[in-house]
Amino acid sequence: MDDAQKLIMKIRVLQKSEIGKLVDKRLKEFSRLFSEPEQVWFSELCFCILAANAKGKNALLIQQELGAKLQTLPEHDLAAFIRSKNHRFHNMKACYICLAREQKGFRKILRRLIKDDEKKAREWLILHIRGIGMKEASHFLRNIGCEHFAIIDRHVLSIVVDHKVIKRPASITKKVYLDCERWLEEICHALSMSQAELDLYLWYMKTGVVMK
Repeated sequence: MDDAQKLIMKIRVLQKSEIGKLVDKRLKEFSRLFSEPEQVWFSELCFCILAANAKGKNALLIQQELGAKLQTLPEHDLAAFIRSKNHRFHNMKACYICLAREQKGFRKILRRLIKDDEKKAREWLILHIRGIGMKEASHFLRNIGCEHFAIIDRHVLSIVVDHKVIKRPASITKKVYLDCERWLEEICHALSMSQAELDLYLWYMKTGVVMK
């Protein structure tokens, strides 16, 4: 049995456990977000900006505590709040969130692009939202119900490296990201599941948590 088959077997075991039920629940939550108004999408976008190169749990806490204030709080006050939670890059993240506020109507634009080609929606986010790269754009789109993107962070990358698909890169360039995504698509095909579902299992395998 090769390394890829071992990974597939591990995930199949998880599918039949309580973790499988948690994954299904989380995917339904993502799907419901697609119909939510722009304010909800903006909050989720802020979460992904906050989570970049930082702790996801902390980003979630900040998102939940600030709520609607993510759309109105002055940049200085926003940075101070983020800093008070011992979250990394507080000034930069506050700046990016304030800049993202300028993209009025982004939900309408993204829904049109998603209908045509989800990859175009990812590219639009990378081009128009500061602080959003391949991982963050994929993370946001997954969280609003898109199913076809992998979220390649250090946890998922380590699984790809451990299974001898690639050597550990110095950084996750766009080429590395897309190469990993293509390999994960093969795993998805073998398991008859989406990238969104696979990511939740991979994240659980590395962290012990089924998190958004």
